[in-house]
Amino acid sequence: MNKVTYTTIMLFLVGLLSFGCSQKAEVISPSPTISTVPSLSPMPKPTISVAPSPSISPIDPLKAQIKQMTLDEKLGQMVLIGVDGLAANDHTKELIEKYHVGGIILYKENILNVPQALDFLNELKALNASNKIPLFLSVDQEGGRVSRLPDEFAKLPTNQAIGKINNPDFSHKIGVILGEEIKSLGFNMDFAPVLDINSNPKNPVIGDRSFSADAEIVRKLGVQTMLGIQSQHVIPVVKHFPGHGDTSVDSHLDLPVVNNSLNRLRTFEWLPFVDAIKNHADAVMVAHILLPQIDAQNPASMSKKIITDLLRNELKFNGVVITDDMTMGGIVDHFDMKEAAVKAINAGSDIVMVAHDYNKELEVLINLKKNAENGTLSVQKIDESVYRILQLKQKYTLKDQKINHADIDPINNEIHSLLNTK
Repeated sequence: MNKVTYTTIMLFLVGLLSFGCSQKAEVISPSPTISTVPSLSPMPKPTISVAPSPSISPIDPLKAQIKQMTLDEKLGQMVLIGVDGLAANDHTKELIEKYHVGGIILYKENILNVPQALDFLNELKALNASNKIPLFLSVDQEGGRVSRLPDEFAKLPTNQAIGKINNPDFSHKIGVILGEEIKSLGFNMDFAPVLDINSNPKNPVIGDRSFSADAEIVRKLGVQTMLGIQSQHVIPVVKHFPGHGDTSVDSHLDLPVVNNSLNRLRTFEWLPFVDAIKNHADAVMVAHILLPQIDAQNPASMSKKIITDLLRNELKFNGVVITDDMTMGGIVDHFDMKEAAVKAINAGSDIVMVAHDYNKELEVLINLKKNAENGTLSVQKIDESVYRILQLKQKYTLKDQKINHADIDPINNEIHSLLNTK
């Protein structure tokens, strides 16, 4: 085989092989049919409900304070006492330091003159230094015949005389002066004004202490006097709920019985008290009066129907309720006084006044503790009353602060000026 033939054959074979390979490369098995899977939306993230954080109420400092108080300290705040003599004695010291009494009332027999009254009140404050809670230092300074302050103060007219003038601005100025008088000596609470309507001419105890027999005059002038006292940062205690004007018996001597209906009280006796409460009365004194049509068993000062159901719930009074003096004949001649004090608190009173006799004061304090320990007086009731008391003391920023000097001349000048221009 020659060289040309060999080359020709080799070229033919290479071409043939290339053709075969080319054909094989183009024969592609058909791909299997694949159903297209629809694209999936991203999975939504689970919603996690986050409960809102419980709102944390700020701690009430008064409630926190009450939690830290002993039972003796709490019960002491709920008793307002009277004291003997012209200066503090061992009984006074014991009642303040051991029993932690929350308030003291002075009467005319405790007050000789301005320097002595100032010293006495400063002494009481000093005795209370070991207690964290300042004292209510109170007095009955109404003007007229119920004036307990020293004779160096100029005389103020009776409420009856003020009622005849019948000028609200004049009454307000009288209230301002009352506040200035008692504040000048270091008192911080005045058991005034009288809101009783003098509807019974035979009334032996109210009389000219009332502004009028006309309810409209009493409500108008009484509220202005109250506001005047408050303006001097002195606590007025309006009295004598539910109305002492229609009595013919002095509750200092015996228990008056008044057969007035609830409707009569709502439309007459209560009108001045309703106005006082609407004008932010701080404290109300409840009288020792029996109202058989409302509560045949208990005088007002011991009646849950009168204090809680009517004064608190119906008239919406949320301030401090104080009894009249539990050593008065209206109580001691008809009831066991120490048990009456327990009943008064359970009825809704916050403070029982025991204004005379160290032994009676001690009996009440000891019996209150006994009844608190056996559950007759509930912790809840005690704490509610103490809260109101502390709240009132805080409102008036009471302090057992010594007063070195009482300047009464400007007050007397104010009295003379007012009375000369009435």
